[in-house]
Amino acid sequence: MDTAAKYALILDFNTGATLLDKEGDVPMPPSSMTKLMTAYIIYGMLKAGRLTLDQELPVSERAWRMQGSKMFVPLGGTVRVEDLIRGVIVQSGNDACIVLAEAVAGSEEGFAEQMNVKAKELGLTASYFRNSTGWPDPQQRMSCRDIAVLARCLITDFPEYYKYDNEKSFKYNNIEQQNRNPLVQKGTADGLKTGHTEEGGYGLVASSARAGRRVIVVVNGLTSMHQRAEESERLLEWSFREFENVTLFTAGDTVEQAKVWLGARPTVPLVGGQDLVLTMPRQWRRNAKIEVEYSNPIPAPVSRGDVLGKLTVSGQGVPAMNVPLLAGADVPRLWLPGRAAAVMVRYVTGS
Repeated sequence: MDTAAKYALILDFNTGATLLDKEGDVPMPPSSMTKLMTAYIIYGMLKAGRLTLDQELPVSERAWRMQGSKMFVPLGGTVRVEDLIRGVIVQSGNDACIVLAEAVAGSEEGFAEQMNVKAKELGLTASYFRNSTGWPDPQQRMSCRDIAVLARCLITDFPEYYKYDNEKSFKYNNIEQQNRNPLVQKGTADGLKTGHTEEGGYGLVASSARAGRRVIVVVNGLTSMHQRAEESERLLEWSFREFENVTLFTAGDTVEQAKVWLGARPTVPLVGGQDLVLTMPRQWRRNAKIEVEYSNPIPAPVSRGDVLGKLTVSGQGVPAMNVPLLAGADVPRLWLPGRAAAVMVRYVTGS
């Protein structure tokens, strides 16, 4: 699958599988997609009780003067935290970001330091923040993968606040603005953010859920708003059309009965120990090769939970994977007379 985007990554939310990767780990100008990290930190403050949705925060002259997209906060006034969140998510307000950053950290520079600490905590490996807004800065960078991982964390860690991402418009200070995300406006996605700078081009991170699956699409480096809308929707539809989530086995399923040498019982069940759900191309059964590998026979004693082998998945167009197989039961070793008889049987029969 090719794309006009300079950078792109598609992630299956449930399995973490990468469905498309085009320069997905390359640091790039994230523009307003930066605001997802600002939102993540604010949601954490709310969850910890250090902020409340009804709390009023003061507007500094710096916030009021901030250029770019704005929610038009009042100079010298105060704004509710919930209104600021909606200003950030729906209206992409740079001024709203600065009000929040200054209230939390005392300055935007201090808030950027918190963003960098949080990025490391979340395992974002190609992100560095200098501001809360995504305002152009030669050092401010994120990769598509980092943006996708951050989006996944937002939805997982703060589902109670994800509702703001699906709002099509927000009115503040008698000014109503539409959500800039074209997929949210169309109803094909329920979040998350768009972005644009001269250096980075037009970007978007979107998430959508259908029939039990959720997909996250990140694109950047497109040439226009129209191309961004068209390409992101095309990639989203492709992700749902061409892939499915397949449960190979559940936690208690016996994958195979393995022979046990000198055990109190002749076999031991091999289990996965957890549900194994993979994101596969819809025609995966034509190409997939699934193999079970273990020492045969397995020497006793065996304890439940011992790693005894592995299940491998491979094939053209199928994501390669190795899954450890565990003993599903205890198998004690035979007493000495039983071991002697077993050895004799094997010697005579060769089995």
